[in-house]
Amino acid sequence: MNLPVQVSSCFQGERIHVRGLVQGVGFRPAVWHFAHECGLTGDVLNDGEGVLIRVWGTSQQLDKFVSFITHKAPTLARIDSIERILVDEPGPLDDFTIVESDNRSAQTGIAPDIATCPDCLEESLSSFDRRYRYPFTNCSHCGPRLSIVSAIPYDRAHTSMTAFEICDVCKEEYLNPHDRRFHAQPIACHTCGPKIWLERSDRCTFSLDAITQLDEVDGACTLLQQGEIIAIKSIGGFHLACDATNKEAVEKLRYRKQRYGKPLALMAKNLEIIEQYCRVSGLEKSLLESPAAPIVLLAALGEKRLPEIVAPGMTTYGFMLPGTPLHHLILKRMNRPIVFTSGNLSEEPQCIDNAEAQDRLKDIADYFLLHNRDIVNRVDDSVVRVMGEKAQLLRRGRGYAPDTFNLPPGFENAPPLLALGGQLKNTFCLVKNGKAFLSQHMGDMNNSAAFDDYKKNITLYKKLFQHKPQALVVDVHPDYLPTKFGREWAEREGMPILAVQHHHAHIVACMAENNIPLNTSPVLGVALDGLGYGEDESLWG
Repeated sequence: MNLPVQVSSCFQGERIHVRGLVQGVGFRPAVWHFAHECGLTGDVLNDGEGVLIRVWGTSQQLDKFVSFITHKAPTLARIDSIERILVDEPGPLDDFTIVESDNRSAQTGIAPDIATCPDCLEESLSSFDRRYRYPFTNCSHCGPRLSIVSAIPYDRAHTSMTAFEICDVCKEEYLNPHDRRFHAQPIACHTCGPKIWLERSDRCTFSLDAITQLDEVDGACTLLQQGEIIAIKSIGGFHLACDATNKEAVEKLRYRKQRYGKPLALMAKNLEIIEQYCRVSGLEKSLLESPAAPIVLLAALGEKRLPEIVAPGMTTYGFMLPGTPLHHLILKRMNRPIVFTSGNLSEEPQCIDNAEAQDRLKDIADYFLLHNRDIVNRVDDSVVRVMGEKAQLLRRGRGYAPDTFNLPPGFENAPPLLALGGQLKNTFCLVKNGKAFLSQHMGDMNNSAAFDDYKKNITLYKKLFQHKPQALVVDVHPDYLPTKFGREWAEREGMPILAVQHHHAHIVACMAENNIPLNTSPVLGVALDGLGYGEDESLWG
């Protein structure tokens, strides 16, 4: 980190800019605590580049303060750089405050959606807590981020939570720097937050009392145990769920969803249930229990076996643990795994809107578990596999997206670029100021709904990161939809366009991941990959 600051024992002021993944992760409250612990005055705010701190004290106090930021930052934060500049102006004499955000230029990261922290889970399950059985319990250390945000800085006004007015009790938590919900933008409770309800897919009335004595979420558990299929509005989209041990229910789900051969994702309420069906290594356990809470591909070597139709011909199961209080509450009485697959027809994007889901999933699901917090951005589940004792991300989604990382040396002066991705398993990437902003998994561009979602997300990312590309990058294949889209865009805007060969893109991606400088000597790359359009206009691979 670049920390050039003049050493002095006198009282002085500094303007400190912290860049990286520092918004929506409890960073400003942490800075507030560090400043008070060090006896400093000043303020802190989110701005378009990260977190800006204006602070006054002695040089020793300031150095200690920056050391705290460097070594004691919140777990979910990632600091890319700290810039310290001396300021020649008087500061406040007796206080350090958190002030309103500045949104003039967005160059910072948006945090991914984060799985429920232990404290919020305990509150959700404790009958003595005011958030008992509240499906949307969250704090500064967990909860929705990307799925609800519409602009930077990450403040409540720029999220779908703006539709819910904070009650007095939540507001007291939100404004209390000593509370872990201090400036937690999705803060909510039974009184003021989103509400959940259960309904039949045919909209007919039914008796909730016949399936539960608690609430709609517990009623959903009973329905799963009875072999029903439920469409559940989750954190980044809808899921379709059924009892994974019930062969007839899984067969019904596959037939209705038109997903006949591919394995289905699974969820279990705890690791003990997963270990009945899979061998789980230490690294795999840590991935399952991580804040990202991805689907982890595990060897199906447990004492029990699920029906063959869950993962036909496979020796692995894809399991995840509950990622929100809603999922924990659904599974509280479920002592066996459930299928938890994307809420869509095969090859279509995952549903995110209530009306859309009720229309597109009505012939798949028997019941809908809905809520009234809008999902702004579709985010599929991430998929991870351990290979060679290392975690390999197979699909970047919830918990891992968007990802912002520094490009290797030599890219600092690269112009703003937008790489539009390929036809299958698409992601796109923005390049700006020597950084890459990688999108979540967009899927295959083989139908209009997926392609429309892809274009919507490109517009979103340009807005979130205030990105104006000076050139577009496309695959050389002339018939790929992203390539056609890019060429039409470039012609319309008068922008240059760069065409990249498929296998070349794989090799340079590996070089970037390994931080190989731009001016490095030539490398030999072997791409053991499928077909790609070659430079001689034939298919290579």
